[in-house]
Amino acid sequence: MNKDNLKQRRKFRCILYVLLFSGIIAMAVGTWYTYWNRVPSQINLRADAHETIDFRIPASGDIFHLNNNEAVEAFKINGLKLDFRNPVTIKTGATNNYIVDLKLFGFIPLKSVQIDIIRDAKLMPAGIPIGIYVKTKGVLVVGIGEFEGDGGKTLSPAKYILQPGDYILALDGEELDDKARLVEIITNSEGRAMVFTVQRDEEEIELMMRPELNKTGEYKMGIWVRDNAQGVGTMTYIMEDGTFGALGHGINDVDISTLMVLESGSLYRTDIINITRGVNGAPGELTGFIEYNEQNVLGEITNNTPYGIFGSISVNSKAIRDGEFIPIGLKQDIRRGPAKIICSINDVPTSYEVEITEIFLENDNVNRGIVLKITDPKLLSLTGGIVQGMSGSPIIQDGKLIGAVTHVLVNDSTSGYGIFIENMLTAFP
Repeated sequence: MNKDNLKQRRKFRCILYVLLFSGIIAMAVGTWYTYWNRVPSQINLRADAHETIDFRIPASGDIFHLNNNEAVEAFKINGLKLDFRNPVTIKTGATNNYIVDLKLFGFIPLKSVQIDIIRDAKLMPAGIPIGIYVKTKGVLVVGIGEFEGDGGKTLSPAKYILQPGDYILALDGEELDDKARLVEIITNSEGRAMVFTVQRDEEEIELMMRPELNKTGEYKMGIWVRDNAQGVGTMTYIMEDGTFGALGHGINDVDISTLMVLESGSLYRTDIINITRGVNGAPGELTGFIEYNEQNVLGEITNNTPYGIFGSISVNSKAIRDGEFIPIGLKQDIRRGPAKIICSINDVPTSYEVEITEIFLENDNVNRGIVLKITDPKLLSLTGGIVQGMSGSPIIQDGKLIGAVTHVLVNDSTSGYGIFIENMLTAFP
């Protein structure tokens, strides 16, 4: 064998070794990621109950208090170690928080899992249509614009000072309740410099600005503002104490897509008067008729969060509490397969068949942990699938309330996403 052939064989052998080594590394990383993805970073368990966790992965870890990082006998299982190779049954105590540092095969770091012991609850699935009216905290700035001044010059007094998403809380020390008062003060300012008290993110700041005359002789700031929002959605659940959760996602401003900071809000009775069927690429919509008067008030909205809106049912709304209270299902209890949603298409809460196709235990988007597909022929004939206004429709599986519908898939109107019910409950316990 000559030297050139020998060199080629050695080179070929090196390439094989590199490919083999790379394949082993890729397989190891893929295996690690598969196991990482099968265990959520945060697990909720009911207080004072026997809870079973069944992930069946070759990983184990020691339990620590979340607050003081001291190892404790948190649960009555094999001393201080959780072993997820087999189903683990846990006797929980009172509400508390723990951390488990999981290691694959006992020595490869996998992830830290937070275990929260939460108060158990029974909820009444609602599924009723609701009219929503919310008032912003102060006046929300949704845009900065320009206008033509008295001499034909383009003016924008608020440019580079105010920002979309700012809340104007006060003007020259006067608290603002609505945009009409803001416009009135600016119009009558005679062009003097004024102090705007503004909430920007979590910070309250003061900004000085001077209105300018437009071509018709009126003083303007060149800002687009909003002080309220209205819409139609679905109530998810009612608790035994009369508090409720709805929508499964927050109320965002339609122009700047940020979560609205509320001063107050109310729920109203609404009647569905029209259904626009959804088709692929064009989500449908439920159109509701709402009379904004005291007789139609269902309750008060106190919290607007990324997980839904929350508040309390009014005394006059006791009639909607007559349903059955059922247990909650935690995300580790959910399985792919048949389930039901409850919604009111014809003014009566009705159960419709769906199929849960995916469960994302580890998902950065909390409103998309469940993927479901409408299978009920009647609902498909009425709406074409999931439509706007159905957000908040409770999802039931095995007699447990497990979540709420949140979004429709734009390219498949029969499918959509849901939020885990535990996310709603921990947002507003």
